[in-house]
Amino acid sequence: MEALAEGVSSKKKKRRLTKAERKEERAFYILTGPWLLGLLLFFVVPMIASLWISLNKWDMLTPAKFVGLKNYSTAINHDPLFWQSLKVTAMFSVLSVPLGLVFSLLLSLLLNQAVGGMRLFRTIFYLPAVVSGVSVMVLWMWIFNPQIGLLNTLLGYIGIQGPGWIFDPKWALPSLVIMSLWTTVGGSVIIWLAGLKGVPPSLYEAAELDGAGAWQKFKNVTIPMLTPTIFFNLIMGIIGAMQTFGEAYVMTKGGPQNSTLFFNFYLFDHAFQNFKMGYASALAWVLFLLILGLTLLVVRSSAAWVYYEGERN
Repeated sequence: MEALAEGVSSKKKKRRLTKAERKEERAFYILTGPWLLGLLLFFVVPMIASLWISLNKWDMLTPAKFVGLKNYSTAINHDPLFWQSLKVTAMFSVLSVPLGLVFSLLLSLLLNQAVGGMRLFRTIFYLPAVVSGVSVMVLWMWIFNPQIGLLNTLLGYIGIQGPGWIFDPKWALPSLVIMSLWTTVGGSVIIWLAGLKGVPPSLYEAAELDGAGAWQKFKNVTIPMLTPTIFFNLIMGIIGAMQTFGEAYVMTKGGPQNSTLFFNFYLFDHAFQNFKMGYASALAWVLFLLILGLTLLVVRSSAAWVYYEGERN
């Protein structure tokens, strides 16, 4: 029994690493060290600091005063603009994310055809995704100008009186939704094209042998095989839409009658215009929790509608 116990204890001892294994381990820590250090310094520490600041009243000029959850309570119970900013952000997300998914998918289907010059067309449609954000916004400010803008000029040629676009409370948010299609579709198209290239041609051949037409193949083959791509684009679209900031800051400054008061812009305004860093940090954590909740909801629902080729029922 004593010998058996010694044998078990010796097995529990950690095996000594060989010289090659120790060298590989050192290389791992050296290569991942900068990333881990950056993650710690620029993400983890600031998040913990912002959580602490959200529990304080602090204007960056005087010492912070601990107030507990008062900032959160004030936002939820006593700040109507908090709910207006949430409403604007939610409406923008509900409109822009589905439209972006549909338009980018349809465009990728066109760009997936075996036609001459297709690489040039793919490049053209992708270019807006790499152009600087501020320059794009300045361009669209001119397009949306109700007097000299491109849109109203073209509408005037066919006898239509164009709206005020970003200067009209009723059209300001839809205007930014239209602009978002131009700025985000190109990046999503690349992901869709990768997904389309991964659909096995044998599935289309089998569907054709069964007498399926173009719509049946799209519905029963393409869409099920693209569900992982839909899942990825949906999550990235939600996260991007909920964090919209530049359009409100550069183009509308919150818009007429707060019609484009995005949550991120409202947060920024409290932090760097009113110097209410505690309140702004509380708003940031509210936004983080909202995005986290929506992301988890999509992830939890994915088991019911996302299909992976290697899965077995």
